[in-house]
Formats: sequence, C-alpha cells, structure tokens
Amino acid sequence: MTAKEKAYQLLKDWKKEDYIFGLGVFHQIGELVSHYGKNVLVISGEHHMDSLAKAAISSIEDAGGVVTPHKVIYGPMPNAPKEDVYRLQSCIMQYQPDCVVVIGGGSAIDGCKAAIALAVLWDRPISGIDQYFGTGMITEEMEKSGRKMIPLIAVQTAASSGAHLTKYSNITDLAKGQKKLIVDMAVVPAASIFDYETTITMPPSVSVDGVLDAISHTFEVFCGANAETYELKKELALTTLELALTYAQRIIENPRDREAREAIGLATDLGGYAIMVGGTSGAHLTSFSLVDLTAHGTACEIMNPYYAVFYSPAIQKQLAAVGEVLHRHGFIGRDVKELQGRELAIAVAEGLIAFGKSIHAPTKLKDLPGFSLKHVERILSAAKDPQLAMKLQNMPVSMTAEDVDVYMAPIIRCAAEGNLEGIINK
Repeated sequence: MTAKEKAYQLLKDWKKEDYIFGLGVFHQIGELVSHYGKNVLVISGEHHMDSLAKAAISSIEDAGGVVTPHKVIYGPMPNAPKEDVYRLQSCIMQYQPDCVVVIGGGSAIDGCKAAIALAVLWDRPISGIDQYFGTGMITEEMEKSGRKMIPLIAVQTAASSGAHLTKYSNITDLAKGQKKLIVDMAVVPAASIFDYETTITMPPSVSVDGVLDAISHTFEVFCGANAETYELKKELALTTLELALTYAQRIIENPRDREAREAIGLATDLGGYAIMVGGTSGAHLTSFSLVDLTAHGTACEIMNPYYAVFYSPAIQKQLAAVGEVLHRHGFIGRDVKELQGRELAIAVAEGLIAFGKSIHAPTKLKDLPGFSLKHVERILSAAKDPQLAMKLQNMPVSMTAEDVDVYMAPIIRCAAEGNLEGIINK
C-alpha cells in the first residue's frame, strides 16, 4: 500500500460520512450542507476566494438551501485576530442561521469556530473570547446553559492546519503579538469538505508551511505516545513524513502538480487526525509567540529539532522510527540503527533541519527577519501562562512554569543560533 493509499484509508476509517475529501469533490458542498438546515450563512476567507464562494452558494441553493444574506461575509484576516472574531459574532447574531459554512484556510475556520461559540453564549456570565482560552470552557458553558453550537460546515481550501477536522481554535491578540488556543470538542465542525484541487492556486510558500505544520502535528503527537496509542500515532507520523519528503519538492518545482497537491492535502489532514488523538507540545507553544514573524507551520518546524534533543531520553523508539524514514530519503547520512541516546536525537534533528533547507525553509530563529530578544522574552513569558500550561504538560519530558527558565530558555537560545549541542537535558 502506498503512503497515499494508507492516508485515504486512515482518514476514511476515522471520519466516515462526516468528511468529503479528495480531488474534484467541491461540487458536493450543497448536498452536505442540506443535512444541517435550510438558512445558511456563508463566510469566505478572503477576496481571492470569491469564485469558490460563488460556486459554493450555487451548490447550496441548487440543493434547496437559502443563503442569507445573498452575499459572502468576509472572514478573519490571517491568524484570526480577536477583532475579526467579534465582527463575525455580530453577523451570526444578526442573521440567526441554521448553519454556518466557512470557506477558507485554518485562520478562517478557527475564527468562525470561536465566533459561533460567542454568538450562542452571548448573554452568559462569561463573556469575551479571553475567557474561553484553555480546555473545555465552551463545553462547560454550553452544558450550564442547555445550549448547542450552531453547526459549522468547514470547506477547507489550504493544505495547512487541519482546522476543518479538529477541536482547536487559534486566536491572535494583535496588540500583544500573541496567539492563544481554545481546545474544545464543542468547536469541532459538524461536517467538512476538502477538495485538494482548490490548493493548486495557493503559492508554494503557503503549501510548504502546511507541509511543515503536518510534520509538526504528527511528530509532536508521536513523541507523546504511550503504549496504548503508540502504533496509531506512529502510523500517522510516518505516513505524513513519507508524503512530505516525497512530494513537497514537487510542489515547489510545479505548483500545479495535482498528484503532489493531493498528497500534501492528505498529509495535512493526517496532521489534523493526529492532534485529535494526542496533544502537541513545545514547538507549538513556542510558535504562538512568533506570530508576527512567520507562519505557524514554519515556526513549529524551526523548533521541533531542538525540542527533539531535549526530549531524547523519553523518545528513543520514536526517534529511531522517524530517523529511518529520514535516512531512506537521504536526509540522514548514517544508519540510525547504529545510534542511540542523545546522538540519535541529534542525528534526527539534523535530518529534519536538512529537509527544511531542501525546501528553502528557515531552520533557526535568527533566519526570521525581525527576530530579537523581545521574542525570547515573549516565548518564555507565554510558556508560564496558565492558559497554555497544557503544552508544558504534553511534553514527553514535561515542564512546569518553574522549569521554563532552567530548561526552555537554553532551547530557545540554541534555536536562535542553530546550535543543537547546547541544549540541557532534564
């Protein structure tokens, strides 16, 4: 079975009829939406998606739906700023739709998840998006009030975060330059569709960032696997890595390569699957403080090699498995079967860095224009925020807020310089 065939099997077994995906499936939007009500609010990511939005509206109307108002509401800007979430909350409260259809990438979908929650819970004692950062806060308020989320149908258009499949909503405070996270089953879209052909017009840089996010999702989740979840998380991580190493360069060389676009779409979907069965950790936590410098997947890709060295005492099996794939694709020169301990971790880290360089991605923090000491301070401060404590706890070698200055600070300094040797193991 090829990596693509394995990916299709994994996703179909997981999502079943709630997810339509593949090449040439966009026209099925109307039939999918018809299961969730007649009055539909359509939100589209950005102006360049107008043609997709119009096609979606036609499909919805052909299936008997009524789009109210008969126009597209524009969604959040990149990184889903809080201000856009409040704007969308107002639209949802004004039009009172049976369901919401969002067409766009991860930011558009994340913003709509949060906006629907705020619209449904508008008069609850807990108000404002800040109160819902963390785990399960929306579900708690829904249960207290006896209310339910308005169904969200997510039409993904970018091979990126897997937002159309997950319980996560990343929202950004632009004034502070800080991204925060809602983790809640209440925000999982009721249904989703992803036609991988829609990514063909995406710039290769956007798709490369998606590839890096997919690797980060599955790698971080795999690093946190226990005996019960190890085999599934291994399958997700190695299938994703195989797809990424095989097809990422092809998208750079030919952005209209349909086979490569399909493969990378599958990889990012597997990333979404992974973060529904396990949590991300250090690299994702760090990425939230780099929102003003680079895209999310790229920020995670920079950090994962350095965290891998820190985690090395706890993830030897995972490193050996990942290292074998990197070695087979030529990104690690030595046979990883001969390595163990910290030496194995450094070899895998160097392999991940070599892959990043092969697709022209930055591999250390100082590669990011504008990176400065203030970002180091922001990263360390955010790591101590109780609302982000889940990321510290999810680490294979866990940290507390008190550990941040002792262990995370050297990781960040090493990542700034591209130095794997200076990382201190706990």
